[in-house]
Amino acid sequence: MKLYYSTGACSLAPHIVLHEAGLAHESVLASTKTHKLPDGTDFYSINPLGYVPVLELDDGTRLRECQAIVQYLADQAPQKNLAPANGTLPRYRLQEWLSFISSEVHKGFGPLWAPNTPAEYKPMVTERLLGRLKWLDGELAGKQYLMGDPFSVADAYLFTVTNWAQYLSVDISHLKNLVAYRERIAARPGVQAAMRAEGLLK
Repeated sequence: MKLYYSTGACSLAPHIVLHEAGLAHESVLASTKTHKLPDGTDFYSINPLGYVPVLELDDGTRLRECQAIVQYLADQAPQKNLAPANGTLPRYRLQEWLSFISSEVHKGFGPLWAPNTPAEYKPMVTERLLGRLKWLDGELAGKQYLMGDPFSVADAYLFTVTNWAQYLSVDISHLKNLVAYRERIAARPGVQAAMRAEGLLK
């Protein structure tokens, strides 16, 4: 398998899952600025939408979108319990979390990254985002991870997108459950391995 990623982007989530699952893979850096691969290939030839992640299977099939990719990877290593079994209510709970993270948290950060977002609009974006994160903080009370225990692919995704807060001046220090949750995830060897592979850890 081959994962096309950009450093610290949402593609860190499947990168984490690959390491947590112990799946053999190749990681290929796809620059979000130049849209070129290290060998000069135009990334738009890999994904016409121009963004990561993209997972390329051994037969050349390509899978896009973080939610789909992390579930596919989890299903390749069922013994790791990174996703509940298909067809069960817990699996739909996982999908519920993945959908929330994608639409409410991941996309919530979007306007803060965009250079053309009007400055006067950013405080409103931040307020809405913090409202979602405050709700999440409450949901994490008394839990190790989003699904309780064990760690799931939803945790890899939430950790990845909340990591952006530090770069975008979104203060989450008052969200004690979320902060503690992030610390637990950051300590996991699989997470550290993925971050090290992307140059996010020394």
